Amino acid sequence: MTTKDAADLPLDQVRTLLAVVDEGTFDAAAAALHVTPSAVSQRVKALEQRTGRVLLLRTKPVRPTESGAVLVRLARQVARLQRDAHAELGLSGAAGEPTRISVAVNADSLATWFLGALTELPAGPGLCFELRREDEAHTAALLREGVVMAAVTSSPEPVPGCAVRFLGRMRYQPCAAPEFAARHLAGPLREALGAAPVVVFDRRDDFQDAFARRLGRGGASTARHYVPTSEGFVEAVAAGLGWGMVPEPQARPLLRAGRLVDFAPDLSVDVPLHWQQWKLDSPALATVAEAVLAAARRELSR
Repeated sequence: MTTKDAADLPLDQVRTLLAVVDEGTFDAAAAALHVTPSAVSQRVKALEQRTGRVLLLRTKPVRPTESGAVLVRLARQVARLQRDAHAELGLSGAAGEPTRISVAVNADSLATWFLGALTELPAGPGLCFELRREDEAHTAALLREGVVMAAVTSSPEPVPGCAVRFLGRMRYQPCAAPEFAARHLAGPLREALGAAPVVVFDRRDDFQDAFARRLGRGGASTARHYVPTSEGFVEAVAAGLGWGMVPEPQARPLLRAGRLVDFAPDLSVDVPLHWQQWKLDSPALATVAEAVLAAARRELSR
């Protein structure tokens, strides 16, 4: 879409498209916009005719197509710039609306270093965060869909309309409870991992399998426990349910306390993390980015 094309898009139609995606149905969008469902349908239809693209999948809830996601992202960026302009003009206080920054971040960053970055920002009601937890390999998709303004991601390839900066590397150590390691991992590691119970985050988590494949196995054991929180995952490993790849900041105190052992200290895995954000001249987003980068420099391996 060219700059001229974007300038020709009626903002009321673009905002209506965003409302339908956010609310999930045409009726709910109509209620949020204080118009009739027919008006919502007509605006979306007119926008589809103007762009020559199907913009929505009429599912429940409604989902944007690839083309629709481009316009959803545009609508969020316009809204962000308007709020920043209001703030600079001293109008945001009158409206009483805080500046909201939406960020996609992986569970392990959220549990270890990311929240510390946000606490360094100026305190007060003027800045609020909407954090979306997602695997670092999938956070970029939320940026692409326009759901968030920024993301901690493993991908160095910029999402269209976004800038990328390297944060650092999160180190993961292959760990198990001492009793578990003595019982299940005493023999050759390549064979032991094929039979030893394992803890994984969720059904998309391939980290433990990738580690086993690195040793020449086809993957980790099919005897697995799914624990979909970072803190719960680490606690499950320390409790002896199975082995797992534990982030170094979480492993460190448990190793010192003797609750975990690193059963392959020469085989730790470093996962590179990047910060991707919209290319917007937004003071609020820039302030958040600088705080995140500063925290990453302190907490992550370079």
